[in-house]
Amino acid sequence: MRIGMALNYSGGFKETVAELADYEKAGLDIVFVAEAYSFDAVSQMGYIAARTERLEIASGILPIYSRTPTLLAMTAAGMDYVSDGRFTLGLGASGPQVIEGFHGVPYTAPLGRTREIIEICRRVWRRERMEYEGKHYTLPLPSDQGTGLGKPLKLINHPVRPRIPIVVAAIGPKNVELAAELAEGWEPIFYVPEKAADVWGPSLAAGRAKRQDELGELDVIAQASLAIGDDVAGLLEFGRPMAALYIGGMGAKGRNFYNDLARRYGYEKEAEAIQELYLEGKKNEAAALVPHELLESMSLIGSEGFVRDRVAAMKESGVTTLNIAPFGATHEDRVKLIEQIKEIAS
Repeated sequence: MRIGMALNYSGGFKETVAELADYEKAGLDIVFVAEAYSFDAVSQMGYIAARTERLEIASGILPIYSRTPTLLAMTAAGMDYVSDGRFTLGLGASGPQVIEGFHGVPYTAPLGRTREIIEICRRVWRRERMEYEGKHYTLPLPSDQGTGLGKPLKLINHPVRPRIPIVVAAIGPKNVELAAELAEGWEPIFYVPEKAADVWGPSLAAGRAKRQDELGELDVIAQASLAIGDDVAGLLEFGRPMAALYIGGMGAKGRNFYNDLARRYGYEKEAEAIQELYLEGKKNEAAALVPHELLESMSLIGSEGFVRDRVAAMKESGVTTLNIAPFGATHEDRVKLIEQIKEIAS
């Protein structure tokens, strides 16, 4: 089981990257860099590539709507180049609030677009001359939609690897099925190992049934906050505001994927109440309603025995990469946590 860590959206970036060298020595395998409506992830990942040696670097995630498919491919090839083959392309659809609100692009056909983007990226990395006719993307642009001067081009450079790993962030049934079919990895959110098979099992099975052997086994990447000790249970409370934001505020009624997930986990009444309060601006009240059981079951916060049991449950459910958020008062504490979780997961 690999150990990963996500960088925060903002604040203390250079300090965090300076600490990555120690995390790398402690056993950290991969770092994920987010891009929502924050600073772009690519410039940050390039900086990380220059400051690390072994650590794998992943976008976590690049939204599929804010760049053309070929630019996503070029960016991934460029990142793989500057990192000497340590890059993973994390892709995701994000949501209508961000895509239409911040980027001004229609949030349409996330499934179809993701499929076509993956196909185009892999053709670019193989240095094929780009001629592609899809439902959502056509290369070159048809003459009746532009000047008619577009030419089928291929990537000038030779990529470090002709196949860069792709991870798809997904929680909806069809999106998860697509990830299991086409991607090297799948990254859900709010992962509860005991409920994963019920919620995602059929989708994973359907996708794996169509999966090509050359892709290998699906890398399942689960996120979890981490703190080990007999007096750390109170740290679970730090997860409330974020859970409430996603369950209550990331989308409108009927268009909130995270709220849907909470309902599928069996928290229908809580999910409805959290959303009602959050959309009314009562964020603290909404956070107070996030079930303690949910916070605990998707975390690695507790005694060493508790954490060992949770990691075992993660493994049994199919998790192959733990993407942790270490809670430590000092840099030394966080290094120790990474050493501990690396030993527990090995």
